[in-house]
Amino acid sequence: MKPTTDLRRMLAEPGIVVAPGAYDGISARLIEAAGFKAVYMTGAGTAASHLGQPDLGLATLTEMTTHARHIASCVSLPVIADADTGYGNALNVVRTVREYERAGVAGLHLEDQVFPKTCGHIAGKEVIPAKDFAEKIRAATEYRTDPDFVVIARTDARAVTGFDDAVERANLYRDAGADAIFFEAPQSEEEIRRVAREVNAPLLINMVAGGRTPAVKTSELARLGFKIVIYPGVAMFAAMAAIERALEQLKVTETDGGAGVTSSPMEFFRKVGFDWWHDIEERFSVRSTPPAS
Repeated sequence: MKPTTDLRRMLAEPGIVVAPGAYDGISARLIEAAGFKAVYMTGAGTAASHLGQPDLGLATLTEMTTHARHIASCVSLPVIADADTGYGNALNVVRTVREYERAGVAGLHLEDQVFPKTCGHIAGKEVIPAKDFAEKIRAATEYRTDPDFVVIARTDARAVTGFDDAVERANLYRDAGADAIFFEAPQSEEEIRRVAREVNAPLLINMVAGGRTPAVKTSELARLGFKIVIYPGVAMFAAMAAIERALEQLKVTETDGGAGVTSSPMEFFRKVGFDWWHDIEERFSVRSTPPAS
């Protein structure tokens, strides 16, 4: 089954799609190995891991799609990818959708922020007129080449123009053809419940540790009717903390022995697909015939 078709099937079935955030190929493989059914390519994680920069709209379309292609190529799961604002007007959005399709992801989300955007959980955001963004969503859905490719409309209006305007925008974007709505940063559990009641669309919710949205368990989000929950920082934050600890240990002990949980290089390589590649090598390598005695 194509990743796009697989994701669309998940959205149509009962239950919630849990998509932990991957910031690189290793984290994507570990998400699949842990038994999750989808991967989320975090934009903040892409900017941080790929560029070493904050989530301030610094990553370009080319950099984002290259990263998306790498992640999608190393897992069999559907990948949902951050596509920021679409990198321009409706023309740019059409190109963005087609480049993400070629990268092999199952869907993307576009947001109604002014470009350059900023992280949804920090101050300083601005949003474009709702009707302008609705037209960008119309362009995205009309010009995708795979009808199963999932287009998710994200609104960041809650922190800019208020909750009610964000709800109005969300429903407008659904009417414009979005397959799902990403209501960014509701600020209380009551707002989360209101989103579930007042937005007439399949819903994605973003759970960022330490962000503006309170932590709510996946089972409760499913009960409320959300269809996708992303955890963009779960791998990235854990990796950063572990790297800092390992480097501090190296400074103190002058050795990296015991710094991590991987017991050998081979154990590490197996987690990133060594056995699969080795099997191909064994099947197709030309072996010399031993000389006759």
